[in-house]
Amino acid sequence: MGSLVLVVRLVLADVRRHKVQAVMLLLAVTVATATMTLGLSLRGVSEALYEQTRAATAGPDVVALSGDTGPAVTSALTSLANAPEVIAHHGPYRIVYADLTTRDSTSSPVVVHGFAETPGTVNRPLVTSGHWVRSGGTVLERGFATALGISVGDHVTIAGRPYPVVGIAVTAATSIYPWAAQIGPGGGPSDYSGLAWMTRSDAQALASSHDLPVTMALDLKLRHPAATEAFSDAHHISTARVNLHTWQFKAEQDTRILNSSQPILVVGSWLLSFLAITGVTALAAGRAAEQTRRAGLLKAVGAAPGLIATVLLTEYLALALVGDALGLVIARLTVPAIANPTASRIGDAAGLTGATVATATVLAVAVAVLSTLRPTLRAMRTATVTALTATAHQPRHRPWLTALSALLPTPLLLGLRLTARRPGRAVLQACSTATTVIAIVALLTLYAQPERGYGLDGSSALPNLRGEHDRRLMLAVTILLIALAVVNTITFTWTTAIEARANMAIARTLGATPGQISAGLSTAQLMPSLPGAIIGVPLGIGLYSMFPLGKWTVPPSSWLLGAVLATLLATAALTALPARLAARRPVAQALSAETA
Repeated sequence: MGSLVLVVRLVLADVRRHKVQAVMLLLAVTVATATMTLGLSLRGVSEALYEQTRAATAGPDVVALSGDTGPAVTSALTSLANAPEVIAHHGPYRIVYADLTTRDSTSSPVVVHGFAETPGTVNRPLVTSGHWVRSGGTVLERGFATALGISVGDHVTIAGRPYPVVGIAVTAATSIYPWAAQIGPGGGPSDYSGLAWMTRSDAQALASSHDLPVTMALDLKLRHPAATEAFSDAHHISTARVNLHTWQFKAEQDTRILNSSQPILVVGSWLLSFLAITGVTALAAGRAAEQTRRAGLLKAVGAAPGLIATVLLTEYLALALVGDALGLVIARLTVPAIANPTASRIGDAAGLTGATVATATVLAVAVAVLSTLRPTLRAMRTATVTALTATAHQPRHRPWLTALSALLPTPLLLGLRLTARRPGRAVLQACSTATTVIAIVALLTLYAQPERGYGLDGSSALPNLRGEHDRRLMLAVTILLIALAVVNTITFTWTTAIEARANMAIARTLGATPGQISAGLSTAQLMPSLPGAIIGVPLGIGLYSMFPLGKWTVPPSSWLLGAVLATLLATAALTALPARLAARRPVAQALSAETA
């Protein structure tokens, strides 16, 4: 039998015998690599979607805007349209600043572009539903319509006048919703505003009848689209107030919607990776004696050290690579929804790059290797006879610990001894708890911030899409972290119970009840969890402060205290079942298993 076939058969047999552990490893690696891949995939995705929308809608290279009126502005815009670098133009046309109200009284600022009923060669909005503008009707930008929950056939009120929505469209001439204002009474391109189109006559009538602010706009197509900065510098106009917005500026403005998304996902993937390593390490430790005996059997039949190491490591590496593949697939399917939360752009998000795939694969391999390398090396270095009779590793006896714990109640005595005899395991449990609390506190801090709607005063009923997007991502990452922490806590408890079954059996022969044994095992997890939960609070607040979210406030102390208490109560509840099962194992069976 070839070495490769032998390795495959041994690995498959071991996976079949340990299905639960295999699923746990697969889950840990999948969520960690999927989250990291999502974070890395968001880099440059906004620019890619803008480019695709710009190509589909004949987006302008430069948009000239002026809030002034009169001969000077008309002359300035005409000179720009006739510049030698310009090969096509659209306009000038009116942009009217008004308010839009839906049937359910949701109100939002809106900019109305007055367009011809037959679009020109530059700035041709792409209708995705319904049809283009006609007299008496309006077309809404898709991101704006999605936020309002409006579809074709609904009616809206603009500046007090009702209009039917005849179409939904996308454009690259403005930034994504809610930054369609460009310039105007609000002061700049970051003003919150939606976009609507009307016929030129309807837009003129709207502005005239209500004396609304108006901006004149001109869309320009350049001979060399990349030379927008040079064009802007060469055509600076001193006789009229004209602002030139380049397509690069609009593409950069689009990225603001994802300013916090990538850090949330990348940092979340680090935390998930750490939890994955701690959980898999606990799994490997729980199987250390079994792996050592397995190595002894392979040595006894003449297997070389290289073959033994390959057999012991391949199982974890293979599962990690399968988890990596699942994570990459999940990320690829999820990227479009995360990359385009406003629906203002069209096209497909870029596929996974080679660098992203390589980084995720390195992460998966690192989780497997860092978690299992030490038990593997230990199994290889153990002599054959010793390996064949190996039992669970017994910690070193410490007389001072015995004297100190003798005065404590039985459950606390057992928990303290289990914790102190395996300090490495206690540190892993504390770090796992701290990681979970860090995410929970960061989420609570995010939800503690005041919500500002999209309006000039922040009081609009329209939700803040960027804030909602960040909250959903943070909530998803936190749920994944909690799920892994739950798996880790159960794993730590069960591993501790397996390794301490002889000591617990002896304690029962000396009078300890199954309830006391169960409480002792739970206490062994709660003792390191307490400092971990406390440390996680300031670390979570510090983590939140790293995100580019502007001014923020610390959540109420009651929230933070509740997070710590809830984490400890959840730990106690999660440890109860495996601890109870371990405590009910017959004493004779536990002792015979250790001496077999």
